[in-house]
Amino acid sequence: MSAEAGRTVRAGDELPPLEIEITRTLVVAGAIASRDYQDVHHDAELARQRGAPDIFMNILTTNGLVGRYITDHFGPAAVLRGVSIRLGAPNHPGDTMVLTGTVEDVRGDTARVRVVGANGIGRHVTGTVTVTLPGAGAAQEPVAGAEAGRA
Repeated sequence: MSAEAGRTVRAGDELPPLEIEITRTLVVAGAIASRDYQDVHHDAELARQRGAPDIFMNILTTNGLVGRYITDHFGPAAVLRGVSIRLGAPNHPGDTMVLTGTVEDVRGDTARVRVVGANGIGRHVTGTVTVTLPGAGAAQEPVAGAEAGRA
């Protein structure tokens, strides 16, 4: 069930896109908050010396933004049960990352959502989130070929 009371969640449902402006502050604050003091996340000159055009977002910040995307859609009572992501193109200050999602499978009150986050140079993040939905609005229509327990 989404933030709208009574809405049934079904396999194939698409979540609305979420645009996130990637600022220098977001990159640095996310790294500090997750205790990731690698210089490539806060020192532009050292990041350039290591071959990057600028500082870039760490995976823990991305993981948090993916979680936020899911709970923003399904509501604060939704419980993340599993997050499995893979990084691709880096998020640099000045980028905009657009998160999109598609419900792949629904079993009882649990849904598996495929998430993609893309920026100006490609896919930054791809993965799946398993979430327990608030209320009893989930329809039991598993996607063909879905595997139980796959995150």
